[in-house]
Amino acid sequence: MQSGLAYRHERILVRTRMVPVFRNTRLFLLSLFFGLLLIPFGDAQNPELQQRVAELKQASVKNKQALATYTWVEQVTISLKGEQKKQEHFQVRLGPDGKPQKTSLDPPADASASSGGRLKKHIVEKKKEEYKEYAEQMKTLAQQYVPPDKDLLENAYQQGDISIGPAAGAPNELQLVIKNYLKPQDSFTLVLDKAQKALLRVQIASYMDDPKDAMNLTVQFSRLPDGTNHVSNLVVDGVSKQLNVAIQNSNYQHL
Repeated sequence: MQSGLAYRHERILVRTRMVPVFRNTRLFLLSLFFGLLLIPFGDAQNPELQQRVAELKQASVKNKQALATYTWVEQVTISLKGEQKKQEHFQVRLGPDGKPQKTSLDPPADASASSGGRLKKHIVEKKKEEYKEYAEQMKTLAQQYVPPDKDLLENAYQQGDISIGPAAGAPNELQLVIKNYLKPQDSFTLVLDKAQKALLRVQIASYMDDPKDAMNLTVQFSRLPDGTNHVSNLVVDGVSKQLNVAIQNSNYQHL
């Protein structure tokens, strides 16, 4: 009975609280893709790094314009403790302000899911608040990395915490690694396609208040037939709460 009740209130919690918290995840990544490329580095910066950033900046202008001509399907899957709890689908396009506009492709949620006795409702509400607070903390932390802050990047460079070099086992890829960006021992890695001058992957390894409370963000980029770069897969992991949000973008069509 206890186990069934716990399953029930976790399911309700995900439906009512988790999805809105991460609704702007794609906006975060758009900010990363376009915001990073507009950050100026000091004159003393590594010449190769300056060149790569300049190339990406030029490519990003064309890419942003191209994305605005597409619509696509976004699938959001939320899991708790390794078990899928919620999956949603949206039709997405960029609005005039460059922000994603989403339309749900799913039927309305079952309103009866929140029914139950007083004790059950009390337990559900308590769990809601616990996970909502944690999810808000994850969101706040993610926003501190995305888009990157020019002062933090400059500080990391001055401290010798930015390195650039080929990605392991991939001679056509360039890896930009930033250590101690926001917190001691965190890591912010961008993998670039040297020939296409485009982002391939982004990986962020950070933590909440305690280094043992890890939060990981992984992003995969793909190219459409016309060369437009886009976020194909994104995964956010809140390790201690075993909260996982996975986003897949597909079925890109011209408007």
